[in-house]
Amino acid sequence: MSAGLGQGLAAKSASTVWLLDDDLSVLKATGRLLASAGWEVERFIDPDAFLRHAEIHHPRVVVIDMGMPRMDGLEVQRRLSGISPLTRVIVLTANDDQIVRWKALAAGAASFFIKPQCGDEFLAGVQSAFATN
Repeated sequence: MSAGLGQGLAAKSASTVWLLDDDLSVLKATGRLLASAGWEVERFIDPDAFLRHAEIHHPRVVVIDMGMPRMDGLEVQRRLSGISPLTRVIVLTANDDQIVRWKALAAGAASFFIKPQCGDEFLAGVQSAFATN
């Protein structure tokens, strides 16, 4: 599930946040929050499709869920770092597992947020990820 692609992608990518989550309601809510703050949003429900797309388009900032059925967020993050090493990763997860948090941050995640995210803190984390990339 990906938002519109096509002409203008290069210009759009400078302000696009990519979302990967297996929960459609989270994708919609998080997408609306980001759009209300002025960012373009690409939404993905399938980790494999997300990674294939990232291999071609090299996103600047992504928000990844950790608890997905076919491929967990740590594996997505690991693979993403190999295909798009400059991409900044923000974790948004329902499970505040300290080991997962440590592994994600040790692997380079810019921020780690627990669902439901605090709107202002989450948006500040996204802004910071863009500022450092």
